[in-house]
Amino acid sequence: MSSPSPALAYRLEAARAVVHDASRLAMSMRPPPGGPVATQKSAQDWLTETDGAVEAFIASRMKTLFPEDGFQGEEGGVARSGQLRWVVDPIDGTSNYARGRSRWCVSLGLLDGDEPVAGVIEAPALDEVYTALQGAGAFLNGKPIHASPVKDPASAMIEMGWSNRVPKPVFMEKIDAIMELGAMPRSGGSGALALADVACGRLDGYLEIVINLWDVAAALPLLAEAGARVSPFLRDGGLTGPATILAANPHIAETLSQAVNIPLA
Repeated sequence: MSSPSPALAYRLEAARAVVHDASRLAMSMRPPPGGPVATQKSAQDWLTETDGAVEAFIASRMKTLFPEDGFQGEEGGVARSGQLRWVVDPIDGTSNYARGRSRWCVSLGLLDGDEPVAGVIEAPALDEVYTALQGAGAFLNGKPIHASPVKDPASAMIEMGWSNRVPKPVFMEKIDAIMELGAMPRSGGSGALALADVACGRLDGYLEIVINLWDVAAALPLLAEAGARVSPFLRDGGLTGPATILAANPHIAETLSQAVNIPLA
């Protein structure tokens, strides 16, 4: 395992503190349980006041700390460019957040050029913080994590993300292929947390047909450091627009890849 750059290690520690403060802000604005407290952008696609507030908070803090770094947010688009670029999803799992549910997170990833090198995902309602730094491992609440050892698809738990941008027949074809393996299907409403679950072994695989860079930027270093296999999301268009991602533990990755017809890197 290569030794991580001190500059990147410092940035990860700073990012962890900023995301923690942003998570506290999100918790303070969290709606009570009930019907969605949000604006509907499109079918089942929600935007809350918190999304904008959290992104603005993180953007401002990172600009102060690292003015030379680039910054890209879900709500604001590409705000600054730089060799090192922070990519934020202020609330991943907004549909859950808007109803007072607990499965949502603040996600902040760091890219060096086109390479994901560090990430922080905090799910404050679950009291969980994931961190990863290239060459230094992946962690959940400070303890090392690794992809699942499950080898038999019939013992596997596979999550598939749903999106209104995916035609129903495509979704049904893929979920049917997963179920044909004998795997247990899941859908939890947060792509970032699902990928983190693959990294820590709570899931054996995750598939989403249409997902954006801000959803996965922090999770990609987690998956790499935890030993998971991942499809070439960035190479296949994820740097500039929505693309497909498949992540899986290394033991069932090839079987799952063939079943859903999505190649791995």
